[in-house]
Amino acid sequence: MTGQVENWDEIAEWWSGEVSADPVYREDIGPMLGRLLGTASGPIVDLGCGEGQWLRRLPRELNIIGCDRSERLLAATVGDHRVVVGELPSITWLRDTMIGAAYSVFVLDLIGDMATFFAETARVVRPAGVLVVIINHPIFTAPDSGPFMDPDLDVFWRWGGYLERGESPVPAGDRFVTMYHRPLGDVLTAAAGAGWILEEMIETPLGAAAIEREPSYGGQEGIPRFLGVRWRR
Repeated sequence: MTGQVENWDEIAEWWSGEVSADPVYREDIGPMLGRLLGTASGPIVDLGCGEGQWLRRLPRELNIIGCDRSERLLAATVGDHRVVVGELPSITWLRDTMIGAAYSVFVLDLIGDMATFFAETARVVRPAGVLVVIINHPIFTAPDSGPFMDPDLDVFWRWGGYLERGESPVPAGDRFVTMYHRPLGDVLTAAAGAGWILEEMIETPLGAAAIEREPSYGGQEGIPRFLGVRWRR
């Protein structure tokens, strides 16, 4: 890794070619996002929409507005979706209570100021609206966490520094981005402090198709890998 990413335009090509093409998004994350959004009504804002994969996959009638820091990624969006260049967690370009729902996928654990993220989404989402967040499960992002195999060849998960709050570099092509680890309790408490009411929380492992493609993940079927949460105003 040659250095930290300062501008996501620097890794836009890598993201579009490597990450957004990952079938896990289609197999595991898409169904989770659809379930958590449920019957949410528009307009909806996609916080950290990247190259627009959810703008394309979710029903057009939801009237989704995309927001991302990378102009190059936004340029890859297709169709007539509205997109805005913005640096999260600030969404000052949205008026109070003008949005029916907000969602983010693998974004919150890249934002250092979690309190502002929840406060700003609570400001722009109207009463009875929803917020959906999908992230890497905190048990997965904990420092020094990871799978290990006992002498009987059973796979378990090493918790590592789960209760520690911190950040770590994550490879992004030949560069790295900063990922923030917070225990699950910190995430839920921060959301509650902004007035969000928890409705549903989903913890899932890697899907069967992903494990079949990569046999080294075998034995991790009972270990949480993704976290999805829906809150209501």
